[in-house]
Parts: sequence; structure tokens; C-alpha cells
Amino acid sequence: MTLSLSRVAKTFAGGTKALLPTDLTIAPGEILSLLGPSGCGKTTLLRIIAGLEQPDPGARVLFDGEEVTALPVERRRIGMVFQSYALFPNMSVRANIGYGLKMQGLARADIDARVDEVTALCQLQPYASRAVTALSGGQRQRVALARAIAPRPRVLLLDEPLSALDAALRGQLRDELALLLRSFGITAIFVTHDQDEAMAIADRVAVMRAGQVAQIGTPETLYRNPTSGFVARFVGGAMPLRGRVTGDHLHLPGGALRLRPGAAGQQVFVRAEDIRLDPEGPLAARVEAVTFLGTHYRLALSGAAPDLLTALHAGHSAPRPGEAVRLSIAPDALLSLPAEDHA
Repeated sequence: MTLSLSRVAKTFAGGTKALLPTDLTIAPGEILSLLGPSGCGKTTLLRIIAGLEQPDPGARVLFDGEEVTALPVERRRIGMVFQSYALFPNMSVRANIGYGLKMQGLARADIDARVDEVTALCQLQPYASRAVTALSGGQRQRVALARAIAPRPRVLLLDEPLSALDAALRGQLRDELALLLRSFGITAIFVTHDQDEAMAIADRVAVMRAGQVAQIGTPETLYRNPTSGFVARFVGGAMPLRGRVTGDHLHLPGGALRLRPGAAGQQVFVRAEDIRLDPEGPLAARVEAVTFLGTHYRLALSGAAPDLLTALHAGHSAPRPGEAVRLSIAPDALLSLPAEDHA
């Protein structure tokens, strides 16, 4: 199903503008992530699509060209997966999955066939007769997904579906969720504040800030070609390099870096993975802290520029706190973006 939004905005009582006028089109079978910090409007937008919130006058929400802006949630044929999964603890896995079908009035044989279909798709056959309270967090997530897709919704909406899980399980299920969503072939939108989650799962990511979409594109496009300092920081953790630009050089407390042409008047950013320890490098720095993270060391640096971090592969020996080092950054690794307030 194609989902189209036109001038969708939301103003709450008291005049708080949670969402500014937003236009968005999501293609059939596409997985779109709404990514951003708390309070940026992403959950409000999801709730408007679901029919749980009514947008400001003039907004239009269309499913395959059909206007659904005024339709209540129960008539939109959507599937929803919440943070808490909202499963019925007194029911088995099969009963949870079939509940929505029962409410639709389907015949018992049709319910059983549909439950069998999605139970197999979500690899839940061994747990079908168990109570959901006996399942792990990952298994409960799959039950919630199976229940949401059993009624064959036109669009699947997921609100922070992995946030209730511990870090290790979240990483494992992130990849599993991506495979499941693609196997469903359903247009899907999910809200998250986690960059890795959005980039691993979504076909496109809409980065939101202060009630509007700051940039939308594929994960690779957003990472390689951010259009603002906010997107560069949020997608990839880019750090600002505040200094004085003269000609094609950026002058920092620890030395000068060569810039790509056209950087004058713009804010310069760099990512941790693009900062190299280099005995011949142009920047002088001091190691403030060293953190071992298994695959790599994270080094906190001072002197070259404020609040710099870099990563060093664990196969190399790490410098010690207090040690003087030199750094190099290739001109192509520097991101020159329009200057922003609070960049």
C-alpha cells in the first residue's frame, strides 16, 4: 500500500506545536523509520497515521489514494506493535495471535489457518501452545508481530519495538526484525531514537527534529551526505571542529587541517572513525581517557579541538592517558555543512 501524507501537523491544547506541516510518501512494501530524539514529533506522526490522534485542519492522510484522515483507528486496517507488546498474559501464543481475527468475526477454520500461517512465518510453532508469560523477550516480540500481521493490515506501525529489551538481545533481534519485516512485504513505519536500529532495518530513514523532517533518504545517503549539522551528529555521531578558516585551511588549537574547496563560512564536522593516530600528523593532542570496548579502544582527546573521540582497533596497542599524540584527518573525511545555532 502507498501511504501519502499532505500538510500533516498537530497543535496540542495550549498552542504547543508537536508537529509542523509534513508531506511524506511511502511506497508499497517500503520500510520507513522515523528517527529522532525525544519530543521531535515522531510518535505524534505515527499516532496520526494510526488514527489515534487527529491532525490539524487541512491535513490529509491517504492509503492508496483513499482519504482516511477522519476514519477511526478500527476502520483503517492497520497493525500496531507497541513498546510493551500489549499481549494478553492469560492467553496462549495462538490465542493472542488469533484475538484480532476473532474480533473481526472470522470463522474458526479461517482463524486457525491464518494463525498457522503467521506462526510459521514468525517461527513460533514450538511455542504456539505456551502462555506468553513463559516466553523470552525476543519470543514475545515475535508474537506481537504475528498478532499485528494476522489480520493482513494495509500498513504495519511499530513504536520503539526493541526499546524494552537489554542491549545484547536488542542487537540480535534488530537483524531478525529486519528479515521478518521484509518477508511480510507489508508497508511498515517504525519509530526509534536508535541510529543503528534505524539504519539496519529501514529502506529509508526520516530524521526528525523539532516537529519536522530534517532530512530523508537511504541510510547510506544520510551517513555520507548529511545536509545539516544536526543530521551529521545524529546519524554517525559527527563532532564539530570549531576553528578559524583561512583559505583552504581550518586552524584549530592543536594545528591546522586542509579543507576541501568551498568550505569557507560553513561548520566543519568529523567522525571518530576518520581521526587517525599519526606520528607525522598536523594536529597535536593529549590522551585524556582510554576505554576498552572489546573490538576497539575509544580514546578521549584534548588539545587538538574540544571533546574529540577516536577509535583504535583492539589489535593495536593503545596510548596511555596523559600521553601526547599527533593526529591526521583526510580532507575528504571532513564534512562542511551550513552553520547552525547550537551546531
